[in-house]
Amino acid sequence: MSVDKEHYEASRWIETAREDLDAARSLMEAGKHSHSCFFSQQAGEKAVKALWYFIGEDPWGHSIQKLIAELPDPVAHERLRPLLEAGALLDRYYIPTRYPNGLPDLTPGQVYFRKDAETCLEVSGKLLAVVGEFIRPG
Repeated sequence: MSVDKEHYEASRWIETAREDLDAARSLMEAGKHSHSCFFSQQAGEKAVKALWYFIGEDPWGHSIQKLIAELPDPVAHERLRPLLEAGALLDRYYIPTRYPNGLPDLTPGQVYFRKDAETCLEVSGKLLAVVGEFIRPG
C-alpha cells in the first residue's frame, strides 16, 4: 500500500473512532451505560488500529493492550506504552457489555453504571488524543 493510501485508511479509522466516542457520550447521557462502555472500547480499538495503518502495518485482533504492546514502530510504541493499562481496562468491556450471557445471572444493563461509562470515556479519550498526535488531517 502506498503512503497516501495508508494515511487515507488511517484517517478513516480515526474518524470512525471519534464517531464511536461521540456515540459513547450520547449513550452515557441516555443512561445506556453498558453500551457506552462498549462504544468507548470500540473507539480505543479503532484509534490504535488507525495508528497501525498510519505506520504502514496491518493490525490484527481486538485487544487494545496487545495492539499497543505489539506496535512495530518504536516511536509510536514508546508514546503509547504508558497507555497499556488503559488498553487493558477497555479490553474488559469488549464482550460482557454486549451479551446477556457474558456475566452470571444479570444483563449488562444491570451491571454497568455511569461511573463505568465515565471511566471508559476518559480512558478512550486519552487514547484518541495520543493517536491524534500522530494522525493529522490533510
